[in-house]
Amino acid sequence: MGKANKVKVELRDAVEMVDLIQTLKDIADNKYFTLVNQRDTFKRFGESFTEFFRLLGLTEVTHPLLKNDNPSVGIIVVTVEGSFLGDFNSKIIRMAIEESKSYDNAKFIAVGGKSVDLLRQQDPDVKLFSRMEEHGMYETALAVKEYIVDEIMGGRLGRIIIYYAFSKSFETIKQKSLHLLPCVDLLEQQKEQVQIVEDVIIESNPNDILGYLANLWVITRMYEIFMETLIAAAAAQSQFLDDSVDKQKKEKKKTLMKFRKAKKSDIDKSLRETFSARMMTVDN
Repeated sequence: MGKANKVKVELRDAVEMVDLIQTLKDIADNKYFTLVNQRDTFKRFGESFTEFFRLLGLTEVTHPLLKNDNPSVGIIVVTVEGSFLGDFNSKIIRMAIEESKSYDNAKFIAVGGKSVDLLRQQDPDVKLFSRMEEHGMYETALAVKEYIVDEIMGGRLGRIIIYYAFSKSFETIKQKSLHLLPCVDLLEQQKEQVQIVEDVIIESNPNDILGYLANLWVITRMYEIFMETLIAAAAAQSQFLDDSVDKQKKEKKKTLMKFRKAKKSDIDKSLRETFSARMMTVDN
């Protein structure tokens, strides 16, 4: 049964490939739901900052992290260093590059090494923060925060815009931009929501308070954004692998039919050879 044995090897490889891709998909699914649960428990912590900003919105404070006239823009591009994410990362990068054209003086900041080559074509001096999953989301958020705050306080940058991806659902992934700094938009929103509190007594220096809160705010928002991007990446991986599983199952089905035909052909050939040999023996 030579032909069937050859096809049997192909069938075994097809079965193993389906099992392998299905395992990778299960890992991506588990990562997605684990991160979603972590995001939901973290959300209340981030919301608490708006109360502090609401009170500060009732005071007269000035701070470079709140408002400045520097036209230079820092553009943070968040990508994920994982498998099967080429198209996922490309959409974020293309959006950031396209919208950066509306700014006269833009500097790119790459979070994740997948974007650095394309961004260097736009900005040879792009700042890189790589291997976020290896170093940790919080540690990466802290490092990026220290860099952009130092750039703003040093007068080298005025605004920070961050580009990332988020998952509206398991099936729907979108690219998004957010004006991270200065925090003037957030303060204005909080001032509009004030209804009951009319007088605020602040014993400490408002500038010191704002500087401290703005630093914590940036870390918190970036941590949330990094988590959103990782969640979206896990969903994108799962979708890609789900399509791959379907394709491999079709290939497996074709190979199985091919194996059955080859097996039947080998049996027919064996029967014909046996019959021919028997007839030769009878004739003799």
